[in-house]
Amino acid sequence: MPRNAAAATTPKQAADHGGLSAEQLVEFYRYMYLSRRIDDREILLKRQQKIFFQISCAGHEALQVAAGFALKPSYDWFVPYYRDRAISLVLGQTAEDQLLQAVGAATDPQSGGRQMPSHWTSKKLHIVSPSSATATQCLHAVGIAEAGRYFSNHPKAAAKVDGDYRQFKDVVFYNDEVAYTSIGEGSTSQGEFWEALNTASNSKLPVLFLVEDNGYAISTPVECNTPGGNISHLVANFPNFFFAEIDGTDAIASYRALVEAVAWCRSGKGPALVHGHVIRPYSHSLSDDERLYRTAAELEADALRDPISKMQAFLIQEGILDQEGVASLEKAVDQEVQRAADAALAAPLPPEDSILVHQYSEDLDPKSSAFATEPKQTDAAERTMADLINLCLHDEMRHDERIVVFGEDVADVSREDGLRSGELKGKGGVFKLTYGLQKAFGGDRCFNSPLAEANIVGRGIGMALRGLKPVVEIQFFDYIWPAVHQMRNELSVMRWRSNGAYSAPMVIRCPIGGYLTGGSIYHSQSGESIFTHTPGIRVVMPSNALDANGLLRTSIRCDDPVLFLEHKRLYREAYGRASNPGPDYMIPFGKAKIVRSGKHLTVVTYGAVVPRSLQAAQKLEREKGISIEVIDLRSLSPYDWEAIAESVRKTNRVLIAHEDMISWGYGAEIAARIADELFHDLDAPVRRVAGMDTFVAYQPVLEDLILPQPEKIYAAMKDLVEF
Repeated sequence: MPRNAAAATTPKQAADHGGLSAEQLVEFYRYMYLSRRIDDREILLKRQQKIFFQISCAGHEALQVAAGFALKPSYDWFVPYYRDRAISLVLGQTAEDQLLQAVGAATDPQSGGRQMPSHWTSKKLHIVSPSSATATQCLHAVGIAEAGRYFSNHPKAAAKVDGDYRQFKDVVFYNDEVAYTSIGEGSTSQGEFWEALNTASNSKLPVLFLVEDNGYAISTPVECNTPGGNISHLVANFPNFFFAEIDGTDAIASYRALVEAVAWCRSGKGPALVHGHVIRPYSHSLSDDERLYRTAAELEADALRDPISKMQAFLIQEGILDQEGVASLEKAVDQEVQRAADAALAAPLPPEDSILVHQYSEDLDPKSSAFATEPKQTDAAERTMADLINLCLHDEMRHDERIVVFGEDVADVSREDGLRSGELKGKGGVFKLTYGLQKAFGGDRCFNSPLAEANIVGRGIGMALRGLKPVVEIQFFDYIWPAVHQMRNELSVMRWRSNGAYSAPMVIRCPIGGYLTGGSIYHSQSGESIFTHTPGIRVVMPSNALDANGLLRTSIRCDDPVLFLEHKRLYREAYGRASNPGPDYMIPFGKAKIVRSGKHLTVVTYGAVVPRSLQAAQKLEREKGISIEVIDLRSLSPYDWEAIAESVRKTNRVLIAHEDMISWGYGAEIAARIADELFHDLDAPVRRVAGMDTFVAYQPVLEDLILPQPEKIYAAMKDLVEF
């Protein structure tokens, strides 16, 4: 056989080799070896202190290359985890692409120096930016698959439309596309893995789950992590799945199983899970020393299963390459990696002025005048906040076919026969704010989710990545906490960490707050400052019907993720009712509203404390002739500092009032900034009125004491003016 060349493959050999030709098998090995040598080069660079972190794909190469060969780059979608170096190379990444991320170069095509190494990203190749968190990516793959199915059923929705986020979202979809996601066996303990299996199974989605089982979650062996030590045994009863458990160090066995799994997904039969047993010949990362918890005998046993050695021996045994051919291939790869490392080390570092680029959309600024439109009264009927939120959702779903609404109980019914027959009226949410959406727009645009908040947000992220506009509901703010991982580590940072390659502009609607007379601990919580402390997410909180309508429309049409907080007490209050402002009414973010002009004191507030502050201000003017200016922030991140500063310079006194606990609350930041920037304009200390540093009690007498009441706000106003 000529040197460096592959032998011809007979039909029998091709069948024995899973249908792979000799040339394909050589290429298969080249990708495996390339992946390993990039790992080795990174390890060397880390020891030379030229890079700052290293985590390898070693031992996983055969399984991943098989997956790459079975799937289609730029056609299927890939939501990887941090060991997926080899599949990313098969899909089209280069050694230089990967090493540029290792050095944190400005020209790193995956994150521009923002992500650690091994966070594979390529918009062109449909490789979605992953985080270092484990299992979160599984829900993104589910949402990606749902979006592909949605666009297949609603192809007109893929069209670009000027004037809102759709103008900047390219949509590509195929009827038989597959969403791939991978995970280590340790991460299968995470709830989001099981939530993803649940939805993929129920909806028969074309999601391929690849479990790369190297036997260890850092130092925890699989039998301590997974009941029975085998994830395949635990998932076996999920319906609609294709399952395979294989030796992931065997290239041919891996390829056969993955080809079959991909065919199952493409055919519309449902999802697939391939469980590959691989090895981890290196420590978890260079920050870990596996010799502290693994015996020499165990490491030696792993070495005997090394997929690189096995594949090399296979090629020689089958007469596909000889020793010289293997050596020639490996020399060429070594030179390729050396050139890539040299180029990466010479690459420029990110400039300092790039830090905030892509934190929010540069294409569409929701603070701009483009989102300032005048109301056009369509009728004179006074409507509640709940009414105008519902009207806005109806208007926007008519306006934009990309909008999907889902969450717990948001649909009219899940069993649609009763709705179609007219026997059932339908529910539309516990507060009825989504009532009629399913009936008007169909069950694939408004539907119920499982009772799992991370599932709601994680799937929404995947949909938004593809160009849909999910408007999801978390039923009560008190139960948002399981979704915070998705919100903080995924949603908020997607655009920034991918250096603008990906974004997930979705809306999370969430009822919030107390003053309910019996809401107690788990139906009265606030905590908005946790989310205003999260870069990358817009946070708004209207206090009246008109603002709710205009701000929700801005939230839906803008190009950033938005947390839209709706105070439950205000849903149907007499305060703040308004007529329908029409289907195009919008309010820019970061623009406060002076709801009462005054000259003696400024009150900065929002949410349900707005009407309580107005009540206190009216009483103070009536009884004492004191004139109070009340500012309703409406938008909490961004907030309107200019409006606050202008008012404080006029009144020289300021009170900040909010419902959430006073310590470490939202008002503390505003108070600190006023003290820092407006100190010389003040004639009195900056004061705050807020909730007590505790949870809300069930007994109304206690609730009244815990939350700020008009009487307490009145007293604080009076004291400040008299200071």
